[in-house]
Amino acid sequence: MRLFFALWPPEETALTLERWAAPLEGRRVPAGNIHMTLAFLGEADAAKACGAARRVQGTAFRLPIEEARHWAHNGIVWVGPRTMPAALQQLVESLQLELFKAGFILERRPFAAHVTLLRKAQPQPLPPLPPAEWPAKEFCLMSSTPTGRGAAYRRVEAFPLD
Repeated sequence: MRLFFALWPPEETALTLERWAAPLEGRRVPAGNIHMTLAFLGEADAAKACGAARRVQGTAFRLPIEEARHWAHNGIVWVGPRTMPAALQQLVESLQLELFKAGFILERRPFAAHVTLLRKAQPQPLPPLPPAEWPAKEFCLMSSTPTGRGAAYRRVEAFPLD
């Protein structure tokens, strides 16, 4: 089972972001799959991952969606905050530490707070972002199953933020 930890937006936020990306060229991420990955585990033991996540210290926060960018090196259009919110940084660091203590090996690159909305996108003008509220009150362990049309995600467990 391929697993990852993520923040999931409220449905209205996901729909707002999907509508923003609709006129752009590229392979769009459907509203139901829009998320911010916190840690990718790959093939892993869900019970062991949940045990680590239950020890994570984090507080609820609002994730600002303030800028849109295109990463030309991998053809991704993403949105996210201009600067890392302190509560998000704390959450990521606590999650990484608990996963390390549980024996998980994570990517070594620094965490980049971004929400992918398009893949295989060429450089193009990006319209201004609409207002989007994203309260982060929990983080989730998700499973990912490849399908013919991308990935199907399933929530394994949610972990509340204080």
